[in-house]
Amino acid sequence: MKKKILLIHTGGTISMSENEQGEVSPGDKNPLSATPIITDPNLTIDSHELFNLPSPHMTPHHMWELSSFIDSQVAEKSYEGIVITHGTDTLEETAFFLDLTVQTKVPIVLTGAMRSSNEIGSDGPYNLLSSVKVAASSEAKNKGVLVVLNDEIHTAKNVTKTHTSNIATFQSPQYGPIGIVTKRGASFHHSPVAEDKYAIKDVTKKVMLLKAYAGMDSTIFSLLKNMGVDGVVIEALGQGNLPPTTMAGLKELTNANIPVVLVSRCFNGIVQDIYGYDGGGRQLKQLGIIFSNGLNGQKARIKLLVALEETKDSQELQRLFLR
Repeated sequence: MKKKILLIHTGGTISMSENEQGEVSPGDKNPLSATPIITDPNLTIDSHELFNLPSPHMTPHHMWELSSFIDSQVAEKSYEGIVITHGTDTLEETAFFLDLTVQTKVPIVLTGAMRSSNEIGSDGPYNLLSSVKVAASSEAKNKGVLVVLNDEIHTAKNVTKTHTSNIATFQSPQYGPIGIVTKRGASFHHSPVAEDKYAIKDVTKKVMLLKAYAGMDSTIFSLLKNMGVDGVVIEALGQGNLPPTTMAGLKELTNANIPVVLVSRCFNGIVQDIYGYDGGGRQLKQLGIIFSNGLNGQKARIKLLVALEETKDSQELQRLFLR
């Protein structure tokens, strides 16, 4: 019996073409839809174009629509694997959102391209073919949402875009890929050890992401408090420290019960409450700042958006961010 795979197109460079002026932009039709590159007789591939958006146009509401669509399609039509084509700029955020919110257990794989469909050396068709191999693999079950490009299989939690144009841009700093794709199929050498799921009904919160720098003061935090944001994520210095001039503004946020999550602007390691000086991690922890367990800034923002749909309690949020 053939295995049923659903291919969902959302846009991005993988679905774009370059014109004579060197501009890359979306067209009326997805070039991948017109060219059948997957001919495995053991698979039935259904294709659906949910969006046709450049990656920077993706929002959490689009991500939620995609998450809901996946669950409904698997329930209604018994798909055994999902492949999603997506722009690379925000691919890791969509992948992580799906990892947190999709309830189905079938393999879900996101892929994209760094070169448009008519460029020399276009990587889109090959990445798509590799992703179908992974989604069809029985070994891909129970590994969470996966990202496949350049013959590597990464987890949604760890993968990030590391280069503006190189086709090997997607890497998992500190951890590496959990598998590779060969001509025979998917081969895994690691598995995630934990699952982190949330049964939310919508995405309604406003969460801001800031990057710390030398000499940063409280101005932006005071502004955010007056803007009525629901949460703030800060990419802090080192192991989780901030300039002492930020403390007054941070106190304004915590006194207003606005959750503040701390990650590091370093792409390896986790934040910890080690330093006891003004603005150090120990002082921030005592203030009620929430420390994250290794997420980068953009993914911590996605997680806070999702987690706030379930709770605003700072102690519970701290527990969730240490998962």
